[in-house]
Amino acid sequence: MNQAKNSKSQNVNLSPPSLLAFGFLSFIFAGTLLLKLPISHHGELSWLNALFTATSAVTITGLSVVNVGEAFTTFGQVVIMLLLQVGGLGFMTFAILAALSLSSNIRLKQQMMAQETIGQTSLAKVSFTLKGVLLYSLFFEAVGTVILTLAWMQEYDFAHAFFYAAFYSVSAFNNGGFSLFPNSLMSFADHYLITLTISMLYIIGGIGFVVLMDIKRNHRWKKLSTNSKLILSTIAGLNLAAFIVIWILEANNPLTLSSMSVGDQALNAWFHATVPRSAGFNSLDVSSMTDASTLVTMILMFIGGGSLSTAGGIKVGTFIIVVLSVITFLRRSEELRIFNHSVPKTTSFKALAVVSITAILIFLGFFALLILEPEKDFLDLLFEAVSAACTVGLSRGVTSELQPASLIALILLMFAGRLGPLTLAYLIATPKKSRLKHPPADIQIG
Repeated sequence: MNQAKNSKSQNVNLSPPSLLAFGFLSFIFAGTLLLKLPISHHGELSWLNALFTATSAVTITGLSVVNVGEAFTTFGQVVIMLLLQVGGLGFMTFAILAALSLSSNIRLKQQMMAQETIGQTSLAKVSFTLKGVLLYSLFFEAVGTVILTLAWMQEYDFAHAFFYAAFYSVSAFNNGGFSLFPNSLMSFADHYLITLTISMLYIIGGIGFVVLMDIKRNHRWKKLSTNSKLILSTIAGLNLAAFIVIWILEANNPLTLSSMSVGDQALNAWFHATVPRSAGFNSLDVSSMTDASTLVTMILMFIGGGSLSTAGGIKVGTFIIVVLSVITFLRRSEELRIFNHSVPKTTSFKALAVVSITAILIFLGFFALLILEPEKDFLDLLFEAVSAACTVGLSRGVTSELQPASLIALILLMFAGRLGPLTLAYLIATPKKSRLKHPPADIQIG
Protein backbone atom coordinates (compact mmCIF):
# COMPACT_ATOMS: atom_id res chain seq x y z
CA MET A 1 0.00 0.00 0.00
CA ASN A 2 2.75 2.41 0.98
CA GLN A 3 4.78 1.45 -2.10
CA ALA A 4 1.83 2.24 -4.36
CA LYS A 5 1.34 5.59 -2.65
CA ASN A 6 5.04 6.44 -2.98
CA SER A 7 4.98 5.43 -6.64
CA LYS A 8 2.00 7.70 -7.28
CA SER A 9 3.74 10.56 -5.48
CA GLN A 10 6.82 10.15 -7.66
CA ASN A 11 4.73 10.20 -10.84
CA VAL A 12 3.05 13.48 -9.87
CA ASN A 13 6.30 15.07 -8.71
CA LEU A 14 7.23 17.18 -11.77
CA SER A 15 10.63 18.70 -12.39
CA PRO A 16 10.85 22.51 -12.06
CA PRO A 17 10.97 23.11 -15.87
CA SER A 18 8.00 20.81 -16.40
CA LEU A 19 6.03 22.41 -13.59
CA LEU A 20 6.82 25.87 -14.93
CA ALA A 21 5.70 24.94 -18.44
CA PHE A 22 2.57 23.26 -17.11
CA GLY A 23 1.75 26.33 -15.03
CA PHE A 24 1.99 28.75 -17.93
CA LEU A 25 0.07 26.40 -20.21
CA SER A 26 -2.69 26.11 -17.60
CA PHE A 27 -3.08 29.88 -17.38
CA ILE A 28 -3.03 30.20 -21.18
CA PHE A 29 -5.67 27.49 -21.52
CA ALA A 30 -7.88 29.04 -18.82
CA GLY A 31 -7.43 32.50 -20.34
CA THR A 32 -8.38 31.23 -23.79
CA LEU A 33 -11.60 29.69 -22.45
CA LEU A 34 -12.52 32.85 -20.54
CA LEU A 35 -11.84 35.13 -23.53
CA LYS A 36 -13.89 32.87 -25.78
CA LEU A 37 -16.98 33.27 -23.56
CA PRO A 38 -19.72 35.47 -25.13
CA ILE A 39 -19.51 37.79 -22.11
CA SER A 40 -15.85 38.52 -22.90
CA HIS A 41 -16.02 39.85 -26.45
CA HIS A 42 -18.12 41.74 -28.98
CA GLY A 43 -19.07 39.97 -32.20
CA GLU A 44 -17.07 36.97 -33.34
CA LEU A 45 -13.76 35.92 -31.82
CA SER A 46 -12.03 32.86 -33.26
CA TRP A 47 -10.38 30.28 -31.04
CA LEU A 48 -7.01 31.15 -32.58
CA ASN A 49 -7.40 34.85 -31.75
CA ALA A 50 -8.48 33.99 -28.21
CA LEU A 51 -5.47 31.68 -27.82
CA PHE A 52 -3.11 34.27 -29.29
CA THR A 53 -4.39 37.00 -26.95
CA ALA A 54 -4.22 34.76 -23.87
CA THR A 55 -0.69 33.61 -24.76
CA SER A 56 0.44 37.18 -25.37
CA ALA A 57 -0.97 38.25 -22.00
CA VAL A 58 0.41 35.36 -19.92
CA THR A 59 3.84 35.70 -21.55
CA ILE A 60 3.55 39.50 -20.99
CA THR A 61 4.35 40.14 -24.64
CA GLY A 62 1.64 42.53 -25.81
CA LEU A 63 1.30 41.50 -29.46
CA SER A 64 -2.34 41.52 -30.51
CA VAL A 65 -4.31 40.47 -33.59
CA VAL A 66 -7.40 42.42 -32.56
CA ASN A 67 -8.16 45.85 -31.14
CA VAL A 68 -8.35 45.01 -27.42
CA GLY A 69 -10.39 48.10 -26.56
CA GLU A 70 -13.04 47.35 -29.20
CA ALA A 71 -13.00 43.55 -29.51
CA PHE A 72 -13.34 42.76 -25.80
CA THR A 73 -15.95 43.75 -23.25
CA THR A 74 -15.05 45.12 -19.83
CA PHE A 75 -15.13 41.57 -18.49
CA GLY A 76 -12.75 40.41 -21.21
CA GLN A 77 -10.42 43.32 -20.54
CA VAL A 78 -10.37 42.43 -16.83
CA VAL A 79 -9.46 38.85 -17.77
CA ILE A 80 -6.56 40.16 -19.87
CA MET A 81 -5.46 42.38 -17.00
CA LEU A 82 -5.44 39.42 -14.59
CA LEU A 83 -3.52 37.30 -17.10
CA LEU A 84 -0.95 40.08 -17.38
CA GLN A 85 -0.62 40.17 -13.60
CA VAL A 86 -0.19 36.42 -13.31
CA GLY A 87 2.23 36.30 -16.23
CA GLY A 88 4.27 39.26 -15.00
CA LEU A 89 4.83 38.01 -11.50
CA GLY A 90 5.34 34.50 -12.78
CA PHE A 91 3.55 31.26 -12.15
CA MET A 92 6.28 29.96 -9.84
CA THR A 93 6.13 33.09 -7.67
CA PHE A 94 2.43 32.56 -7.08
CA ALA A 95 2.84 28.82 -6.60
CA ILE A 96 5.64 29.06 -4.04
CA LEU A 97 3.97 31.99 -2.27
CA ALA A 98 0.81 29.91 -1.95
CA ALA A 99 2.82 27.00 -0.59
CA LEU A 100 4.52 29.24 1.96
CA SER A 101 1.18 30.64 3.10
CA LEU A 102 -0.20 27.14 3.65
CA SER A 103 2.81 25.77 5.46
CA SER A 104 6.04 27.25 6.77
CA ASN A 105 7.74 23.85 6.55
CA ILE A 106 7.88 23.22 2.81
CA ARG A 107 10.09 20.45 1.53
CA LEU A 108 13.72 20.98 0.59
CA LYS A 109 13.02 20.41 -3.13
CA GLN A 110 10.29 23.08 -3.06
CA GLN A 111 12.71 25.44 -1.32
CA MET A 112 15.36 24.80 -3.95
CA MET A 113 12.76 25.36 -6.67
CA ALA A 114 11.83 28.69 -5.12
CA GLN A 115 15.49 29.54 -4.67
CA GLU A 116 16.27 29.09 -8.37
CA THR A 117 13.05 30.88 -9.41
CA ILE A 118 13.83 34.11 -7.59
CA GLY A 119 17.61 33.97 -7.94
CA GLN A 120 18.38 34.01 -4.23
CA THR A 121 21.42 32.30 -2.75
CA SER A 122 19.94 31.86 0.70
CA LEU A 123 16.92 29.65 1.37
CA ALA A 124 16.05 31.83 4.36
CA LYS A 125 15.40 34.77 2.01
CA VAL A 126 12.96 32.93 -0.26
CA SER A 127 9.78 33.70 1.69
CA PHE A 128 10.83 37.29 2.37
CA THR A 129 11.63 37.95 -1.31
CA LEU A 130 8.45 36.38 -2.64
CA LYS A 131 6.26 38.42 -0.30
CA GLY A 132 8.23 41.49 -1.32
CA VAL A 133 7.54 40.76 -5.00
CA LEU A 134 3.79 40.77 -4.38
CA LEU A 135 3.81 43.85 -2.13
CA TYR A 136 6.05 45.87 -4.45
CA SER A 137 3.86 45.03 -7.43
CA LEU A 138 0.65 46.07 -5.69
CA PHE A 139 2.26 49.25 -4.34
CA PHE A 140 3.62 50.57 -7.64
CA GLU A 141 0.50 49.58 -9.54
CA ALA A 142 -1.64 51.40 -6.96
CA VAL A 143 0.50 54.55 -7.22
CA GLY A 144 0.33 54.40 -11.00
CA THR A 145 -3.44 53.93 -10.89
CA VAL A 146 -3.90 57.03 -8.73
CA ILE A 147 -1.71 59.25 -10.92
CA LEU A 148 -3.20 58.03 -14.21
CA THR A 149 -6.75 58.33 -12.87
CA LEU A 150 -6.15 62.00 -12.06
CA ALA A 151 -4.61 62.51 -15.52
CA TRP A 152 -7.40 60.80 -17.45
CA MET A 153 -10.19 62.47 -15.44
CA GLN A 154 -9.44 65.53 -17.55
CA GLU A 155 -10.87 63.67 -20.55
CA TYR A 156 -13.12 60.91 -19.16
CA ASP A 157 -15.53 60.40 -16.27
CA PHE A 158 -14.19 58.84 -13.08
CA ALA A 159 -15.28 55.25 -13.85
CA HIS A 160 -13.60 55.19 -17.27
CA ALA A 161 -10.54 57.09 -16.03
CA PHE A 162 -10.08 54.67 -13.12
CA PHE A 163 -10.44 51.58 -15.29
CA TYR A 164 -8.02 52.88 -17.91
CA ALA A 165 -5.59 53.80 -15.14
CA ALA A 166 -5.79 50.38 -13.47
CA PHE A 167 -5.42 48.52 -16.77
CA TYR A 168 -2.44 50.57 -17.95
CA SER A 169 -0.75 50.42 -14.54
CA VAL A 170 -0.92 46.62 -14.52
CA SER A 171 0.05 46.41 -18.20
CA ALA A 172 2.95 48.85 -17.78
CA PHE A 173 4.42 47.55 -14.51
CA ASN A 174 4.28 43.99 -15.82
CA ASN A 175 5.82 45.14 -19.12
CA GLY A 176 2.77 43.74 -20.91
CA GLY A 177 2.25 46.43 -23.54
CA PHE A 178 -1.49 45.80 -23.98
CA SER A 179 -3.43 48.95 -24.82
CA LEU A 180 -7.13 49.80 -24.83
CA PHE A 181 -6.63 52.46 -27.50
CA PRO A 182 -6.26 51.47 -31.19
CA ASN A 183 -3.04 53.47 -31.64
CA SER A 184 -1.52 52.49 -28.27
CA LEU A 185 -0.34 55.79 -26.70
CA MET A 186 0.09 57.86 -29.87
CA SER A 187 -2.86 60.06 -28.86
CA PHE A 188 -0.96 60.99 -25.69
CA ALA A 189 2.39 61.72 -27.32
CA ASP A 190 2.25 65.27 -25.92
CA HIS A 191 0.74 64.36 -22.54
CA TYR A 192 3.73 64.43 -20.21
CA LEU A 193 2.09 63.08 -17.04
CA ILE A 194 0.56 60.02 -18.72
CA THR A 195 3.61 59.18 -20.84
CA LEU A 196 6.17 59.67 -18.06
CA THR A 197 4.08 57.76 -15.49
CA ILE A 198 3.72 54.76 -17.77
CA SER A 199 7.43 54.87 -18.65
CA MET A 200 8.39 54.98 -14.97
CA LEU A 201 6.14 51.99 -14.27
CA TYR A 202 7.67 49.75 -16.91
CA ILE A 203 11.20 50.89 -16.03
CA ILE A 204 10.70 50.09 -12.34
CA GLY A 205 9.03 46.79 -13.20
CA GLY A 206 11.96 45.94 -15.46
CA ILE A 207 14.69 46.65 -12.89
CA GLY A 208 14.08 43.53 -10.84
CA PHE A 209 12.53 42.93 -7.45
CA VAL A 210 15.76 41.88 -5.73
CA VAL A 211 17.37 45.16 -6.80
CA LEU A 212 14.36 47.18 -5.60
CA MET A 213 14.48 45.45 -2.23
CA ASP A 214 18.22 46.07 -2.00
CA ILE A 215 17.64 49.79 -2.62
CA LYS A 216 14.97 49.93 0.07
CA ARG A 217 17.17 48.11 2.55
CA ASN A 218 20.48 49.95 1.99
CA HIS A 219 19.56 53.36 0.48
CA ARG A 220 23.19 54.30 -0.24
CA TRP A 221 25.09 53.32 -3.39
CA LYS A 222 28.14 52.04 -1.51
CA LYS A 223 26.04 49.60 0.48
CA LEU A 224 24.26 48.10 -2.52
CA SER A 225 25.20 44.62 -3.68
CA THR A 226 27.46 44.16 -6.69
CA ASN A 227 24.50 42.79 -8.66
CA SER A 228 22.36 45.85 -7.89
CA LYS A 229 25.15 48.25 -8.84
CA LEU A 230 25.72 46.40 -12.10
CA ILE A 231 22.04 46.31 -13.05
CA LEU A 232 21.33 49.95 -12.14
CA SER A 233 24.42 51.36 -13.85
CA THR A 234 23.86 49.28 -16.99
CA ILE A 235 20.18 50.21 -17.25
CA ALA A 236 21.00 53.90 -16.73
CA GLY A 237 23.73 53.74 -19.37
CA LEU A 238 21.56 51.91 -21.89
CA ASN A 239 18.61 54.27 -21.38
CA LEU A 240 20.77 57.39 -21.77
CA ALA A 241 22.62 56.10 -24.82
CA ALA A 242 19.42 54.88 -26.51
CA PHE A 243 17.68 58.20 -25.73
CA ILE A 244 20.42 60.20 -27.46
CA VAL A 245 20.66 57.84 -30.44
CA ILE A 246 16.88 57.63 -31.05
CA TRP A 247 16.52 61.42 -30.78
CA ILE A 248 19.33 62.02 -33.28
CA LEU A 249 18.07 59.38 -35.73
CA GLU A 250 14.44 60.54 -35.64
CA ALA A 251 14.86 64.31 -35.21
CA ASN A 252 14.58 64.93 -38.97
CA ASN A 253 12.01 62.23 -39.68
CA PRO A 254 8.76 63.99 -40.71
CA LEU A 255 6.75 60.88 -39.81
CA THR A 256 7.93 60.80 -36.19
CA LEU A 257 9.73 63.64 -34.35
CA SER A 258 10.54 66.47 -36.75
CA SER A 259 7.12 68.15 -36.52
CA MET A 260 7.15 68.18 -32.69
CA SER A 261 8.44 70.80 -30.29
CA VAL A 262 11.80 70.21 -28.62
CA GLY A 263 10.09 69.16 -25.39
CA ASP A 264 7.80 66.70 -27.15
CA GLN A 265 10.75 65.35 -29.13
CA ALA A 266 12.66 64.68 -25.91
CA LEU A 267 9.62 63.05 -24.29
CA ASN A 268 8.95 60.67 -27.17
CA ALA A 269 12.63 59.94 -27.81
CA TRP A 270 12.90 58.94 -24.14
CA PHE A 271 9.76 56.82 -24.35
CA HIS A 272 10.96 54.91 -27.41
CA ALA A 273 14.46 54.55 -26.00
CA THR A 274 13.15 52.82 -22.86
CA VAL A 275 10.01 51.02 -24.06
CA PRO A 276 11.76 48.37 -26.25
CA ARG A 277 13.29 46.83 -23.14
CA SER A 278 10.02 44.83 -22.93
CA ALA A 279 7.04 47.15 -22.46
CA GLY A 280 5.51 47.13 -25.96
CA PHE A 281 3.71 50.49 -25.90
CA ASN A 282 4.36 53.12 -28.55
CA SER A 283 3.78 56.87 -28.74
CA LEU A 284 5.17 57.02 -32.29
CA ASP A 285 4.36 54.95 -35.36
CA VAL A 286 7.00 52.21 -35.13
CA SER A 287 6.64 51.33 -38.82
CA SER A 288 7.53 54.93 -39.74
CA MET A 289 10.81 54.98 -37.82
CA THR A 290 14.07 54.90 -39.77
CA ASP A 291 15.80 51.57 -40.43
CA ALA A 292 18.63 52.62 -38.14
CA SER A 293 16.21 53.31 -35.28
CA THR A 294 14.50 49.99 -35.98
CA LEU A 295 17.83 48.17 -35.64
CA VAL A 296 18.57 49.96 -32.35
CA THR A 297 15.08 49.04 -31.14
CA MET A 298 15.63 45.35 -31.95
CA ILE A 299 18.95 45.38 -30.07
CA LEU A 300 17.23 46.91 -27.03
CA MET A 301 14.44 44.32 -27.25
CA PHE A 302 17.04 41.55 -27.33
CA ILE A 303 18.76 42.89 -24.19
CA GLY A 304 15.56 43.31 -22.15
CA GLY A 305 15.45 44.19 -18.44
CA GLY A 306 16.77 42.93 -15.11
CA SER A 307 16.56 39.42 -13.69
CA LEU A 308 13.53 38.62 -11.51
CA SER A 309 11.67 41.44 -13.20
CA THR A 310 8.61 41.65 -15.42
CA ALA A 311 10.79 42.36 -18.47
CA GLY A 312 11.88 39.90 -21.12
CA GLY A 313 14.95 39.56 -23.34
CA ILE A 314 18.24 37.96 -22.37
CA LYS A 315 18.34 40.30 -19.30
CA VAL A 316 20.69 43.19 -18.58
CA GLY A 317 22.97 41.13 -16.33
CA THR A 318 23.47 38.56 -19.08
CA PHE A 319 24.27 41.27 -21.62
CA ILE A 320 26.84 43.10 -19.52
CA ILE A 321 28.55 39.86 -18.42
CA VAL A 322 29.01 38.83 -22.07
CA VAL A 323 30.36 42.30 -22.97
CA LEU A 324 32.75 42.35 -20.02
CA SER A 325 33.86 38.78 -20.76
CA VAL A 326 34.84 39.84 -24.29
CA ILE A 327 36.70 42.88 -22.93
CA THR A 328 38.46 40.72 -20.35
CA PHE A 329 39.56 38.28 -23.05
CA LEU A 330 40.84 41.06 -25.34
CA ARG A 331 42.84 42.49 -22.45
CA ARG A 332 44.25 39.01 -21.83
CA SER A 333 43.20 39.21 -18.22
CA GLU A 334 42.81 36.05 -16.15
CA GLU A 335 39.92 37.39 -14.07
CA LEU A 336 36.63 39.13 -14.83
CA ARG A 337 36.13 41.83 -12.19
CA ILE A 338 33.10 44.00 -11.47
CA PHE A 339 33.16 46.63 -8.71
CA ASN A 340 36.23 44.97 -7.15
CA HIS A 341 34.56 41.55 -7.18
CA SER A 342 35.53 38.60 -9.36
CA VAL A 343 32.96 36.84 -11.52
CA PRO A 344 33.18 33.02 -11.82
CA LYS A 345 33.77 31.61 -15.29
CA THR A 346 30.61 29.53 -14.94
CA THR A 347 28.63 32.79 -14.86
CA SER A 348 30.15 33.81 -18.19
CA PHE A 349 29.29 30.40 -19.64
CA LYS A 350 25.69 30.72 -18.44
CA ALA A 351 25.40 34.20 -19.95
CA LEU A 352 26.79 32.95 -23.27
CA ALA A 353 24.34 30.04 -23.21
CA VAL A 354 21.36 32.36 -22.65
CA VAL A 355 22.45 34.66 -25.50
CA SER A 356 23.02 31.74 -27.86
CA ILE A 357 19.72 30.01 -27.12
CA THR A 358 17.73 33.25 -27.45
CA ALA A 359 19.46 34.03 -30.76
CA ILE A 360 18.71 30.53 -32.06
CA LEU A 361 15.08 30.90 -30.97
CA ILE A 362 14.77 34.18 -32.88
CA PHE A 363 16.42 32.69 -35.96
CA LEU A 364 14.07 29.69 -36.01
CA GLY A 365 10.99 31.88 -35.57
CA PHE A 366 12.16 34.36 -38.18
CA PHE A 367 12.99 31.55 -40.63
CA ALA A 368 9.50 30.08 -40.17
CA LEU A 369 7.88 33.49 -40.78
CA LEU A 370 9.92 33.98 -43.96
CA ILE A 371 8.63 30.67 -45.30
CA LEU A 372 5.03 31.28 -44.26
CA GLU A 373 4.89 34.95 -45.30
CA PRO A 374 6.98 35.29 -48.51
CA GLU A 375 5.24 38.51 -49.53
CA LYS A 376 5.87 40.35 -46.26
CA ASP A 377 8.78 42.72 -45.73
CA PHE A 378 12.01 41.14 -44.46
CA LEU A 379 12.55 43.76 -41.73
CA ASP A 380 8.92 43.61 -40.55
CA LEU A 381 9.12 39.84 -40.02
CA LEU A 382 12.50 40.03 -38.25
CA PHE A 383 11.14 42.75 -35.97
CA GLU A 384 8.09 40.59 -35.23
CA ALA A 385 10.24 37.55 -34.39
CA VAL A 386 12.51 39.51 -32.04
CA SER A 387 9.50 41.13 -30.36
CA ALA A 388 7.78 37.78 -29.79
CA ALA A 389 10.84 35.81 -28.66
CA CYS A 390 11.92 38.58 -26.26
CA THR A 391 8.28 39.06 -25.08
CA VAL A 392 8.23 42.78 -25.92
CA GLY A 393 5.08 43.35 -27.96
CA LEU A 394 6.20 46.12 -30.31
CA SER A 395 5.15 45.62 -33.91
CA ARG A 396 5.55 47.33 -37.27
CA GLY A 397 1.86 46.72 -37.92
CA VAL A 398 1.89 43.27 -39.50
CA THR A 399 0.62 41.08 -36.63
CA SER A 400 -3.05 41.30 -37.61
CA GLU A 401 -2.16 40.62 -41.28
CA LEU A 402 -0.43 37.29 -40.66
CA GLN A 403 -2.03 34.00 -41.68
CA PRO A 404 -3.05 31.42 -39.03
CA ALA A 405 0.11 29.32 -39.40
CA SER A 406 2.26 32.40 -38.76
CA LEU A 407 0.20 33.28 -35.68
CA ILE A 408 0.78 29.78 -34.33
CA ALA A 409 4.50 30.26 -34.94
CA LEU A 410 4.37 33.50 -32.95
CA ILE A 411 2.43 31.78 -30.16
CA LEU A 412 5.16 29.14 -29.87
CA LEU A 413 7.80 31.86 -30.04
CA MET A 414 6.19 33.87 -27.23
CA PHE A 415 5.78 30.80 -25.04
CA ALA A 416 9.34 29.61 -25.65
CA GLY A 417 10.69 33.12 -25.12
CA ARG A 418 8.95 33.43 -21.78
CA LEU A 419 9.80 29.91 -20.66
CA GLY A 420 13.24 29.46 -22.23
CA PRO A 421 15.55 31.50 -19.98
CA LEU A 422 13.78 30.26 -16.85
CA THR A 423 14.00 26.65 -17.94
CA LEU A 424 17.64 27.15 -18.88
CA ALA A 425 18.31 28.55 -15.41
CA TYR A 426 16.94 25.36 -13.86
CA LEU A 427 18.92 23.12 -16.18
CA ILE A 428 22.26 24.81 -15.54
CA ALA A 429 21.72 25.83 -11.91
CA THR A 430 23.26 22.65 -10.54
CA PRO A 431 26.34 21.69 -12.58
CA LYS A 432 27.10 17.99 -12.90
CA LYS A 433 30.75 17.29 -12.18
CA SER A 434 32.56 14.30 -13.58
CA ARG A 435 35.66 12.69 -12.14
CA LEU A 436 36.76 11.70 -15.63
CA LYS A 437 39.27 14.13 -17.11
CA HIS A 438 40.11 14.35 -20.81
CA PRO A 439 43.28 15.61 -22.48
CA PRO A 440 43.07 19.22 -23.76
CA ALA A 441 42.49 19.85 -27.48
CA ASP A 442 43.99 22.70 -29.46
CA ILE A 443 41.04 24.22 -31.39
CA GLN A 444 41.65 27.15 -33.71
CA ILE A 445 39.26 30.06 -33.04
CA GLY A 446 38.89 33.12 -35.28
